[in-house]
This record gives sequence, structure tokens and C-alpha cells, in this order.
Amino acid sequence: MTESTRPLPPLIPLAHGGWEVNSFMSSTEYTIRGMGLKPPNHVIPVIVVPGIMGTNLRAKMHPRPMRSNEKNGKADPGEVVWRPPNGIKEGLLAVKFWEQRSAAERQKLFDGPTLEVDGRGAIALLDSVEGYELSESEMRKQGWGEVHADSYGILLHALQTRLNQTFGFDEIKKERYLLQHWKDVMSCEPSKWGVREFEPLTEKHLAKHAKRYFPVYAVGYNWLEDCAISSERLESRINEIIAFWKSAKRHCEQVILITHSMGGLVARACAKRIPHRIAGVIHGVMPAFGAPAAYRRMACGTESSSPDNGPLDNMAASALAKILGETTDKTTPVLATSPGALELLPNHLYPGPWLHVRVTTSIGKPQPVNGASKVNSAGNNPTSIDCLHFPGPTSPNPYDIYRDMSPWYRLINPALADPAGKHKETEKGVEKAIIAAVNTAETFHRSLGDYYHPNTYAFYGNDQHKRSYGQVRWVARQQAGAATVVTAANVNAAHFVGHTTLGQRRVRLEEKTELLFALEEQDARGDGTVPYQSGTGPSGKAKQVFATQGYDHQGSYKHPDMLLLTLRLVVKIVQETT
Repeated sequence: MTESTRPLPPLIPLAHGGWEVNSFMSSTEYTIRGMGLKPPNHVIPVIVVPGIMGTNLRAKMHPRPMRSNEKNGKADPGEVVWRPPNGIKEGLLAVKFWEQRSAAERQKLFDGPTLEVDGRGAIALLDSVEGYELSESEMRKQGWGEVHADSYGILLHALQTRLNQTFGFDEIKKERYLLQHWKDVMSCEPSKWGVREFEPLTEKHLAKHAKRYFPVYAVGYNWLEDCAISSERLESRINEIIAFWKSAKRHCEQVILITHSMGGLVARACAKRIPHRIAGVIHGVMPAFGAPAAYRRMACGTESSSPDNGPLDNMAASALAKILGETTDKTTPVLATSPGALELLPNHLYPGPWLHVRVTTSIGKPQPVNGASKVNSAGNNPTSIDCLHFPGPTSPNPYDIYRDMSPWYRLINPALADPAGKHKETEKGVEKAIIAAVNTAETFHRSLGDYYHPNTYAFYGNDQHKRSYGQVRWVARQQAGAATVVTAANVNAAHFVGHTTLGQRRVRLEEKTELLFALEEQDARGDGTVPYQSGTGPSGKAKQVFATQGYDHQGSYKHPDMLLLTLRLVVKIVQETT
């Protein structure tokens, strides 16, 4: 063919095994021919599984009449409940909207059993190579509208276009050539992926890769529900996707899963049941052992600052906190009875002790910074007593801490958990609901254990400039000469008086001395949310784990180096399939 050509949209599979392409008639003077690229018949679907709050949710379209707990108390059937904002304008509108929502309204809206995945969300329509980009209707069929466009749009587009474009053909030289995005993968220094060396990518690898077609899907889930339930939805979609391609007479036996954050827990639970359906898994920034930030956000509200942030980053963090709930009054009603949220807490495998209580005695006034306690005596010599450490020898089970709602350092204050009166039928109704949710989370964690699919790769944030909560430390200052001598016993038995809007807790020792406890700032390398202690969880189970830097938790897959790593790992997984 010597005539000039123009690429046509990607071909659509037909049930009899053929392909269909849509084009338009042109005049006889228009001599450029349309060229449709026929994909290989060997299909490996790639499925992106998002993190918590990365899935759009709506009130159930058809709540079952006999299930009163399926009707949302605030939203009508089918009404949008959670649609993360895309862009600054939507972000400002979201801040205004959620600032006006009371704790009771939040509890009614974010009622897990009443919600379902909403595939009507925005789809990022990015500039791409003509002829390789799906139509919006095809993107929606493949679930792209289920997930947050700002967080996952770049990833979805990059996978769809780059995985399915490997070689070009030089009409003059009559030879193929490697496309630039794969040259970029080849030339990326392994140090950018946190390793000294990594198996080089070769044209031989890519030649095998090019014999497969990689349709890209997104599969969301109701992140308020138990991850075990969410994994069942993922399993169902995997089976449906494979069945679709088989019905179109294509060879399709396995999928590749690419997960973000909490999606890794969902995918692992799914893979444990159907490992034969999965060719491999790539986990990004997964809280394998949970994250102490989850304790912080429930106990004190969403953090609005970080010691590593500049002014603009703190403005963005403050806006996000207002959307998610900047105080414990607003986060507790949503999170306390939601198993999915509780499954992000440090689990039984998280290295401990990670929860600490300390009292410092010094001369001068305490100087809390952004609601966090900085032990700094400004030239004086403070003395401190480390009063309590959890989980410790007497409390090895973190779930016992979550279930215990009596101490002042508790995770959950039941008095804040039911402002809408959903559990008011009995005096202990909300406490029973909390304990049931914690029990569900514990069952999920222990059932999952340290299982990973045999063909797993993972990367995590190990950045000293993106500090996360590796440990949670409640710190108070006592003035020298105070009447009450601080001991571990009287701090443990101290009486909770109240909390401030910044999440600090007022505590009375022996009914004499009042202390103000605040959380110290983020302390560990990470990605701003998941600390390295949890990110390293797949080590020893995954084929390789990459300690990476340069991005925040939510934006991990938008970082160019992480995109290149993801492409490289997909090719590596393909090499390991038949």
C-alpha cells in the first residue's frame, strides 16, 4: 500500500470472531485511505482497581423492599452520593458542599449497605494518538466512569494506548521500528524505580508482548463495605470480561490486575480465590499492614497539613480535609461502622508498638503547632515519661484497642458515632454496630493473612519528603511542680473530659490535674499516607518490591516514572505467561 493512510478508531470485536470499525464516507477527491489496525486474537484484559474513595458511589437504584437497610436516609434511588471532584473548580464547589453537611447528614449519605458503584462519572478525555483511543462509549463500557478521572484517567489512557502500540512500520525502509514510549521504558534508570538494577527490556520481550491485545478496564467497588464483599464484585467482573472475549471467539484465559492503595487488599482477596484467572498483579502504594493515618483521621479528623508541605500543598490538604471531614465529629459517624474503612487501620501484622502516650514536663508554655505537639522546650531541659505503648505485651491484638471504647485514647468515641440516630433502638446499639464492624475487619485481615498472588510485583513510597504516620504518639506537657505525679497507671486510668476542634484531647488525672494531649506530626518515610513500614509488606512474598520516591499517595500512578515501571511490569508478566 503506497497511498497515504489515516488511522481509524480501534476495532470493536464481533460475536462471530470478526472486527468492526466505524468510519465515514468521503469524496472521490479525498485519496487518503482509512487504516484499521486489527488487534491480536490473544487477549489479556488489564484491570485497574482503585483505592478508597476512588470509586464513584450512588444510592442504590433498586433497594430491595424487604431490606429496609438498603434505602439511603438522605439520597433518592440513583442519586449521586460520592463523586470526587475533578479540577480546581469542582474542588471548590465540593468544599462548599461538604462544609455545609452536618455529621448526621454525612452518616445518612455514607451508609454502606444503601450504596452501589456508579458508572456515570466523568471520563478524562485526554489528547492521544489518533486511531488508538477508545470512544467515550467504549471507555464507559469498560468501566472508566466508575473511578475518579483525575486520579486514574492518565493511567487508563496510558495503558490503553501504550500497551497496544509497540512497533511502527517504516514504509520507505520496509522495516519495523520501536515506538518512543517503549524506548522511554528501556532507557529509564532502575534507580528511579528504587532498585540498583532490573532486567533490561529487549525487543524480543516486546515482540512477544505485541502478540497480545490488552483492553483496559476499571472496576470500582463500594469502599465502605467489607473488602471481602468488594473482592466478590471484582471476581464477578473478571469472569464477565473473560466470558465476553471468549464469546467473541478470542483466546482469553487470564487478566492482569493493577491496584492502587486499598484496591490491593480487594485484589488480593479475589486472587486468593481465583489465582488461575489472574496472570499477575501490580500493587501500587498498598497499605499491606494498614496505616496509622486511618487511626488519626478517625480519632482527630482528617489532617490539614504536613511538615513536608509548602503553603499551596497545605491549602490543598485543608480543602481535602473539609471534604472528607476535618474533625472527629464528622469522620466518626461515617468510619466507625464501615468495615472497609476499618480495614485500613494497622492490622495484626503491622510492626508494633505503634500507638504511644507520652507526658513531658518542662518550664514554659506548650507550643502546639497545627494541632500537633512538638516537644521543644526552647532552651529548657524537659523530662518525659513514656507512659503507654500499644499493642504491647499485655495487648498484642490491635482489634482489642479498636473495640475498647472506654479509655481516653480510644479510636472511637461512641457518643459521636450516631448523630442521625440510626442505632438508637437500644442504649448500646451503636456500640454493638461498631464492634460488629471491627469484628468484620479482623476476620478479613486474618483470612487474608500474608497471601499474595504468585506473580506479584509492588511499589511503595519511601520518601523522606513525603512523611506519613508510621506511629501515632499522643503527647502532653505538664508544667514543672504540678500537684499530680504522672505514672503509667494514672495516665491509663485518666478521665476523658473532651476534645478540641483540632483533635486534641483534654484529660484529667486523678480528678486533679488536666492535661491536653495532641498528636505529633507525621514521622516516617512514605507517600504522605502509607508509611514504609506498611509499604514493605509484600517483601518476601512478591517477586519484587520497589521502594520509590517523588509522588504523593493519590498521585502515584500519575508520576511518569511509575507509569514507566507499570508498563515494564506488564511486559514482564506477559513473559511469564504461556
